[in-house]
Amino acid sequence: MISDGMAEVLRLLQGDDGFDAAAAVAALAAGTLGVSGLTVSLATGGDRAELMWCTDEAAGSFEDLQFTLGEGPGPEAMRSGAMVLVPDLALVRPERWPALSVEAAGLAARAVFSFPMGIGAIRVGVLTLVRRTAGSLTDGQVADAQVLAHALTGRALGSTVPGPDGGALLHAVVHQATGMVSVQLDVSLPQALLRLRAHAYSSGRPLTDVSRDVVARRLRLDLNGNGNGNPSPVSDKD
Repeated sequence: MISDGMAEVLRLLQGDDGFDAAAAVAALAAGTLGVSGLTVSLATGGDRAELMWCTDEAAGSFEDLQFTLGEGPGPEAMRSGAMVLVPDLALVRPERWPALSVEAAGLAARAVFSFPMGIGAIRVGVLTLVRRTAGSLTDGQVADAQVLAHALTGRALGSTVPGPDGGALLHAVVHQATGMVSVQLDVSLPQALLRLRAHAYSSGRPLTDVSRDVVARRLRLDLNGNGNGNPSPVSDKD
């Protein structure tokens, strides 16, 4: 069961046309989750990510630092696919994130909570919540953040954003097409998804439509995400 505040966030997110126009939604989400700031970064390959949402300077500075260093709650959540909750950065063992433990001392972030965005083995990004004071999230706030991460995953994959009941409606065809591209190009699942997204963007088509063409073998992508015009023959055995 999600809170009324998160239900409103999801309602606004459904009506939003893209990540770039979502400043008001992000600010409302941060307030609903009881944190000082919020960031959303989308995976661009490996452990790299592109910042798409940022509600304040403290959250943005921390996000920039951890992805510059390649360590911290965000990169760990992206790699592991599990949420990473740190109610007090000052109490984290230095050997866990050695570079971050030194550099983060001068930042305003004191508590950080990162939630992976993805489906199965596919990682599309990470939602990170930053608080200027130490303290844990409530169980309700964790649940709300997980629902928001699922909703943002749906947006990144080009599918429907979950409704107020929190039910994720990710298109299975995107997942299936990603697996096929991964095998065809011998690349990881995140890299395969990037190829699909690149082709959808460059061709001006919805990601789900491109995915259906890949699954139906009407389209085969090359390493640059371009359609090479040589789809594999359809086999009755597939």
